[in-house]
Amino acid sequence: MPKPPSKRKKVTSAVSTDSTSAANSAHEDISQQVDPASATITVTAVEVPELTEEEQRDRLHLERRVERAFFEAGKALAELRDRRLYRSSHRTFEDYCRDRFGHSRQKSNYLIAAADVYENLTTICCQNLPREDLTTNGSQILPTSEGQVRPITKLEPQEQWEVWQQAVELAGGKVPTGRIVKDVVQRIMERTQVPNSYQIGEVCQILVKDNPELRGKGGCWAIVSAVNDFSCTVKMWDGEYAVGLQHLKSYNYLPAECEQMQVICDRISRVYSDSLEETVKSLLQSLGKLNRPYLTAVEEKLLSVLESEYG
Repeated sequence: MPKPPSKRKKVTSAVSTDSTSAANSAHEDISQQVDPASATITVTAVEVPELTEEEQRDRLHLERRVERAFFEAGKALAELRDRRLYRSSHRTFEDYCRDRFGHSRQKSNYLIAAADVYENLTTICCQNLPREDLTTNGSQILPTSEGQVRPITKLEPQEQWEVWQQAVELAGGKVPTGRIVKDVVQRIMERTQVPNSYQIGEVCQILVKDNPELRGKGGCWAIVSAVNDFSCTVKMWDGEYAVGLQHLKSYNYLPAECEQMQVICDRISRVYSDSLEETVKSLLQSLGKLNRPYLTAVEEKLLSVLESEYG
């Protein structure tokens, strides 16, 4: 009697046939792809949800806070300095800024001056607009960092506004960089260049105007020690400063009077130092505000005493 066919062989044959067929099919599909780089990949689009009205208001509010951050910092630093709110922990504002905020007094002065510029811009060109509209998202393009306005801090408020408007135009209606603002200032200076007529040894009065670096020096005398294109280096009772021509006014002293003031300046400079007591520094500062080229008998005695004590 013949044996029935083996089921195991049939199953093996069927699997082998299916595998071969699948391999051939796969090979055929690959061979038909002429250029794999031209294959189209379908990506399901991700829907970006729109902001609600409340979210839009929150975003605008936060953006305005970021834009005004340097302004708020400058105003706060000015109040801390002017009210001497640092005096309980630090002897000077410079020490306070270094310990509390990790930056120099110069950096604080930059922020304070930038805040003044921001305020000038909003006052001059935006008097009829509410303050909340004075942002880069509103009707005016205003600075968003201290560095953008540093080149114009020493200009008059009206000049600041004119320079800023030109810089905004050059930036294509956007907030200009500090470099663009500086370039505009340089162009204006080149067009309106006024020769520096001051001479070395000339005695001048300091006009502070809007220069925060000269705060406390208003009305003081200074002796020109170097003449530059748009500024002079002047020597005062407490050191040398680079001062713009707009911050100087000549006393028109005679040469002999200028020499007398140079002698007084040298005497005070030899005594003065930051480590002196406040009363002594105040006395020397009062001598630095004389509007005459000589010392009275009492002033001469006081200075002589200080020279013998600290000289």
